Amino acid sequence: MRTYNWGIIGASKIARKFADDLKRLSNARLHAVASTSADRAAAFAAEYGAAHSFGRYEDMVHCPDLDIVYVATPHVLHCENTLFCLEHGIPVLCEKPFAMNSAEAHRMVAAARKNRVFLMEALWTRFIPAVSQVFELIEAGEIGMVHTVKSDFGFRMPFDPSHRIFNKALGGGSLLDIGIYPALLSLLTFGKPDAKDILAAATFTQTGVDESCAFSFRYPGNRLAIGHSTVAATTPVEAWLFGTEGTIYLHPRWHHTERLTVSRYEGRGEIKHDLQFPYEGWGYAFEAAHVMQCLENEMLESDKLPLDLTLNLVETLDDIRAKVGLEY
Repeated sequence: MRTYNWGIIGASKIARKFADDLKRLSNARLHAVASTSADRAAAFAAEYGAAHSFGRYEDMVHCPDLDIVYVATPHVLHCENTLFCLEHGIPVLCEKPFAMNSAEAHRMVAAARKNRVFLMEALWTRFIPAVSQVFELIEAGEIGMVHTVKSDFGFRMPFDPSHRIFNKALGGGSLLDIGIYPALLSLLTFGKPDAKDILAAATFTQTGVDESCAFSFRYPGNRLAIGHSTVAATTPVEAWLFGTEGTIYLHPRWHHTERLTVSRYEGRGEIKHDLQFPYEGWGYAFEAAHVMQCLENEMLESDKLPLDLTLNLVETLDDIRAKVGLEY
């Protein structure tokens, strides 16, 4: 397999974690970094051995020998940054949330399909080994028919109106930042819920973004998904999938867990299996490896995380926001 040259747009904290994990892949090389600051881009590039750095995001598209770009800018810039890469024929892995709303998401997907360029949302959770195993266990009927999914994600952050989490202009709030994970688990398990079957409630900060958000999705067959996100309190960050014959528990922090407990019910007894899936690094190497495999196979989108799933997720987040009255 060839070595792929990666570019990173944005010099954020998550960009550094991603760059760290790229070093764990023998067929990946950080080739270029773009930031709004030439000095910051140059320092980032020097730290990770990238050959090119740019002081404007747009200049990334002129980088020679570039194979793919990871977009790690604030939420509100994802659409703009992704579109100018796609329009120059550059494949994109775009950090979540993919876009601010479904209108932006549809523009991005349409551009990828029109230009026949690879595009995927960076929902790394889907590629974490333990999480991938969950869906293999379900497919194998390990816990029978799944009827309920329950998950949470919360951390306490002191209110700071200047921080991106609390800044409405930057797409702040708990739902888009961390509530996306419980929503993703629900869609991966049951699919997209109908808007009429979504219930949601939220509390708001002084800056008008959701501090906490709780939602439930009702599905045909008496199935239910329950999710919660908050930046007002630290929660367990765990997930449960309840089936007719057993339960799968994703240990904290569930969205990049290394441990599953599978329980099966036989009569009045309960049999538990503890499954371990250790890995090194932050966990972003798995999605990067998948993207490169897609490129190697000349695929235009992922078979594990197709663009239609991303569109369904963005539309579901739109529906939740409509229920709670959150507008950007």
